[in-house]
Amino acid sequence: MTAAARQFALVAGEPSGDLLAGLLLDGLRARWPDMQAAGIGGPQMLARGFESWWPQDKLAVRGYVEVLRHYAEIAGIRRQLRARLLREWPQLFIGVDAPDFNLDLEAALRSRGMKTVHFVCPSIWAWRPERAEKLRAAASHVLCIFPFEPALLAAQGIAASYVGHPLADVVPMTPDQAGARAALGLGAHEQVVALLPGSRRSEVRYLAARFFAAAALMHKAQPALRFIAPILPGLRAEVEQLLQASGMTGRVTLLDGQSHAALAACDVTLIASGTATLEAALFKRPMVIAYNMNRLSWRLMHRQQLQPWVGLPNILCGDFVVPELLQEAATPEALCEATLAWLASPDKVHALQQRFCALHAELQRDTPTLCADAIQKVLEG
Repeated sequence: MTAAARQFALVAGEPSGDLLAGLLLDGLRARWPDMQAAGIGGPQMLARGFESWWPQDKLAVRGYVEVLRHYAEIAGIRRQLRARLLREWPQLFIGVDAPDFNLDLEAALRSRGMKTVHFVCPSIWAWRPERAEKLRAAASHVLCIFPFEPALLAAQGIAASYVGHPLADVVPMTPDQAGARAALGLGAHEQVVALLPGSRRSEVRYLAARFFAAAALMHKAQPALRFIAPILPGLRAEVEQLLQASGMTGRVTLLDGQSHAALAACDVTLIASGTATLEAALFKRPMVIAYNMNRLSWRLMHRQQLQPWVGLPNILCGDFVVPELLQEAATPEALCEATLAWLASPDKVHALQQRFCALHAELQRDTPTLCADAIQKVLEG
């Protein structure tokens, strides 16, 4: 990159952030066609000409204990990145989600006079409210993906804009289930369960075995069920070992990525808590949300929880519209029972789909353009 082209620096620390950042880059490219950007990103960003100085998966670690194990390497990357950004001085730094990594970096850059934007408001309304003070110091402006967030941030003295949720434009209002099934080799009238144990190695380690054990119980109860599991290619070997241990090899079809195809094709999904649950809601799919993590990490996080819900569909709907089975409650037996309950309740599925349609409409905005509008104001301000 030439000095004149170094306009924006971005860090997206995990696959969900990579998707958001890819759409953000579309908006920036449309506004500034000669724009170039660098930092840390994943395949969606790389496909748009982004230059990643470190592999994104170096930052994709969740949970207190897990982060501690990788702390030295992550802290080293942040120090080197900060030094490089201060040396090369982009017009703007944009931290995409990953608040534990990005907020401290943004604060350091902003204290030296660099303009900073944080894309995705940290869930201070759900847990860790102390992040509001850190966010105020870190970000010149916050791009919010949920409509209630700008007012909440304004009360904390933080400038923010609602830009809609990018996924609401990526996912069609009426998903093509028949097309997705044909593409994946699934029968039009088969009942299909999608297993999504997460995109991080730590999530797969704690959840995949439970999901496969639950699938084994579902298969025993209903042998005609089809199971699909979208897996990141880098995690495939580990997942195959867990699948073999469960006795479900040959009965669960592993997909290389293709999580959206899996959600479009399925009748119900057993899914790890996280952004993927919102994707499932946008695909109008009933789901069972599960999570399991290191016990110490769970205790620390659970103490700081401010709402009774963990899953995004429940948080946004303000109700337990889908079941959540967390930590010790996420047994294979409970996961099996809750998943099969959706297949036996078409009326409840229809009512849920109507609610998810309303949620989809509320989140649907021209996100790339609104992001570019807000960023232009920051640059001009």
